[in-house]
Amino acid sequence: MDAAAQVRRTAFDHAMPWLVGLHTPDEDRWFYREHVFKTCRVWGHFDDDVLSGIIAFRDGWVDQLYVLPAARGRGIGTELLDLAKDACDRLEIWTFQRNAPARRFYEARGFVLVEQTDGARNEEKEPDARYLWTR
Repeated sequence: MDAAAQVRRTAFDHAMPWLVGLHTPDEDRWFYREHVFKTCRVWGHFDDDVLSGIIAFRDGWVDQLYVLPAARGRGIGTELLDLAKDACDRLEIWTFQRNAPARRFYEARGFVLVEQTDGARNEEKEPDARYLWTR
């Protein structure tokens, strides 16, 4: 759990530096222990013995998909996303509107934008976008 929380923190902070420090490492670990691992199927990609990417999904939703910055561009995110696609007939995911690389990633893998919000409903208060993929 600690390694998964660390992958998320490192990838999140790299992709969205304007949100660095939103949570402490202890809060991240608690979230993974008490929420992610209890409610989602969690898969990881390892480079030797180092966790370099994670996906957490449930009932048609991708809750978490993060790849370490140093491991990006090697197909790890696609590999992890394909695990969820193989298990589900449809998937939805939220990402921030300003996270252009994530949006391009999902769109290139068949996800379609279905909703944009002003961010009032998320804890970051960051405008977001909901994407949908169907088999």
